[in-house]
Amino acid sequence: MQLTLELPDDACRALRLSPAALKRDLRVAAALKWYEAEMVSQSKAAELAGLSREEFLREAGRFRVSAAQATSAEMDAELARE
Repeated sequence: MQLTLELPDDACRALRLSPAALKRDLRVAAALKWYEAEMVSQSKAAELAGLSREEFLREAGRFRVSAAQATSAEMDAELARE
């Protein structure tokens, strides 16, 4: 599928990105947001971003998005079971 998006002329300059880098970052950011909102799995988000899961996890760190989809209470419960 092809998608066309209109952005202000200074979008690349404001973000200090080339047009190609902006296109890539928009795709990654959308996939990360859908993952963060628990709309898609990690593997599906990586696929939507056009990345391997390893690359997707690196991008999650760069965008400061948690790679875990568990709440802190769920993590505490998991640790208590061990």
